[in-house]
Amino acid sequence: MVLGRLKAKPLLAGQLLCAIAAAALALRQAMPVWDDGAGAMLRALLFGNLLVSAGIVAALVGLAAFHRAWRRRDAYIWHDGATLYRGGGDRWPLALIREVVVAQSELGIASLRLVVDDDSEVTRELVKLYLLADTPEAVRGGVMFAVAGVRGFPSGSVLN
Repeated sequence: MVLGRLKAKPLLAGQLLCAIAAAALALRQAMPVWDDGAGAMLRALLFGNLLVSAGIVAALVGLAAFHRAWRRRDAYIWHDGATLYRGGGDRWPLALIREVVVAQSELGIASLRLVVDDDSEVTRELVKLYLLADTPEAVRGGVMFAVAGVRGFPSGSVLN
């Protein structure tokens, strides 16, 4: 069951910025040896300024991460009745989730975070709020309803 989707525009903007950064850094690295041929340009890209080469690799990794999130944007947070999944790789057993909270990072970026009962004091980031297409309350309610369903009687189905 899908609990949260991602907005498309920030993911597209991230892909575009990473692609532009990689292309600009590669062009900067290859321009001094442009007239020497393709072999010289490839050597300059790989063995030229190592800091620029590391920037190219970082931009390409960012492009891949944004593209991976783009492919999973319509079903980014989902569960199968026993496990909560985020994206393609991160997962938590529903029985270990105690709470879903909104917290801010050191930079002031708010995100939904999971409080997991695994003897650690660290919360796990579920999703940044600016990427979330649904309201944070809806995603939090969906996760907590799924957790309550695993623990027995779904608390969200009680009428007050």
